[in-house]
Amino acid sequence: MQELHELITQQPYTRLITPKRILYVILGLILLGCMATSFYIVEADEIAVVLMFGKSVRQAEPGLHFKLPLGIERSLNVPVRKVFKEEFGFRTLRAGIRTQYDTRDYAAESLLLTGDLSIADVEWVVQYKIKDPERFLFSVRNPQRALRDLSESVMSRVVGDRTVTEVLTIGRIEIAAEVEEHLQRLLDLYETGLDVATVTLQDVNPPEAVKSAFNAVNEAKQEKERLINEAWRDYNQSVPKAKGVAAQRISEAQGYALKRVNEAQGDADRFKAIRSEYQKAKEVTRRRLYLEAMREVLPQVKEIYVIDGNANMPIPILQLKE
Repeated sequence: MQELHELITQQPYTRLITPKRILYVILGLILLGCMATSFYIVEADEIAVVLMFGKSVRQAEPGLHFKLPLGIERSLNVPVRKVFKEEFGFRTLRAGIRTQYDTRDYAAESLLLTGDLSIADVEWVVQYKIKDPERFLFSVRNPQRALRDLSESVMSRVVGDRTVTEVLTIGRIEIAAEVEEHLQRLLDLYETGLDVATVTLQDVNPPEAVKSAFNAVNEAKQEKERLINEAWRDYNQSVPKAKGVAAQRISEAQGYALKRVNEAQGDADRFKAIRSEYQKAKEVTRRRLYLEAMREVLPQVKEIYVIDGNANMPIPILQLKE
């Protein structure tokens, strides 16, 4: 009776579960798996690297694409149009109107030895993009770590070739350009697939322990430059003015000398002309010269006296004042 009861109770389930239906279910699951793993999407700023059994076979541009299902082909999306950045000596917690920075000390990255055996606290930023997705994925185990190590090495070498004054003042742009050039050369040498966009020196300061002394030295240098500039200003104001006055005096003297020479030449020519006329008619010329002299002298005379040659005292003849 018990065996008959079991046979009766199991018979409907046996009718529902058949090998054919099980096969259909398996095929359906396989079909759903194929559909679910046959398509992939590449975003606008990405390029997909398609792998077949772990080997790169092609790259796909943004959009919807088909690949072999069930793990035969696998896609890896790489953001090649996005700009990444690595910060050295500091960390940004949140960027915005009021940027928040990490308060922890990263002196191990930023303290660098300069060429004159001084120490500078250099903070910089490297912005980069992925230019070769395959090399980025397969050539180097950790491209970001390699970028950081190479950047620190290049910055240490470039800063070590300059004095601390150059690093802190006039040499910042040249240092950034040189670091960018050498860093890109090394990234290409190691086939990282990365392209350096910019290298920017964020902040360059002396170490905290010597900052006060360094600021005092800078203030003294600035005061020196100020005094030098003021001296040059006074020089540029005074010297041209003095040169102008000297040139004016010289010009006036030359004009006066030319005037006197011309006057003397005129007087000499006039004397020669009179002498020539005098030689022709001595008595007439003598009288004319006398009359001309009297005509110039007499209007300036205030009193006139007639002198008697036989008298001992001058006798006033004309009382012109009365």
